[in-house]
Amino acid sequence: MKRTLYLLMLLAAAAGAAGWWWLQPATDSGAWQGYVDAEYVRVSPTLTGRITGIAVARGDQVAAGAALFTQDDADDVAARDAAAGKLAETEARLANLEMRSRDTEIAQARADLADIVATRDRIAKDLARNEELLRTGAASRQTVDQQRADLSSAIARAEAATAKLTQMQSPTGRAYEIAAQRAMVAQARAGLAQAEWQVTQRHVTAPVAALVSDTYARRGETINAGVPVVSLLPPQNILVRFFVPETELATLHAGDRLTIGCDACATGLTATVTFISPQPEYTPPVIYSESNREKLVYLIEAHPPPDQAVQLKPGQPVDVRR
Repeated sequence: MKRTLYLLMLLAAAAGAAGWWWLQPATDSGAWQGYVDAEYVRVSPTLTGRITGIAVARGDQVAAGAALFTQDDADDVAARDAAAGKLAETEARLANLEMRSRDTEIAQARADLADIVATRDRIAKDLARNEELLRTGAASRQTVDQQRADLSSAIARAEAATAKLTQMQSPTGRAYEIAAQRAMVAQARAGLAQAEWQVTQRHVTAPVAALVSDTYARRGETINAGVPVVSLLPPQNILVRFFVPETELATLHAGDRLTIGCDACATGLTATVTFISPQPEYTPPVIYSESNREKLVYLIEAHPPPDQAVQLKPGQPVDVRR
């Protein structure tokens, strides 16, 4: 029992010492104690599939658009090729419906129409002349009647030839057939675009330039959609977190530039305040006692410039100064 009480007293003393260490804003140096943290980009496939290759390893630096990993795309490639064939088929049908007759056939139809129109005009002139002669008895009624019948026939033939030429110059398909086929072509194009998208999703690339923090899968494993395969750490996602006592909170504002210091770090590191927590915390967060219940701190986040952030490591303790 005494030994247990003694251990509890030691733990309480250690906790008090830890609380004192955390509370110290380095009164001698005017600094707050903090640590480096990171917001990782965990890249996952959008489709479930078997991993066929991992192109990166932990610690690699990759550029935006660099290959990260691939999945088996045999089925997707086949579906894409089938969609491409379907599109070619629908486009060929549309072209056939929109096609007019051959130029030589149209030229022949124009010549036939011109011949029929010339015949019609000649008959019309002969009829007009004989109708004048009929009044003087120089032409017979029978001749005039025959020419009137010939003119009516010539007019009908000219109208038929005109309609034939118009049809030959127009698409072979009806308007509603062409409209329906155009809709089929648009549908086939959408299907091909979807199939091509699925093929591209099997080849995953880096969304940003970053450090490869870790890989979570191996070749041959089947990974579900949304399950991370590669973890990336872009330099702009490295940040510093530190706690400020309530009495000093009013001295900090979003956008303030602070100085960062750490063991073996280069001088001149800075960070810009990007977040000030609206909620206070007990410090240290895991210790609750009568002596520190009223000692509240606020979490502050600051982002260093990307060219400086690469010098910091997540978990690294730092000193933050104004």
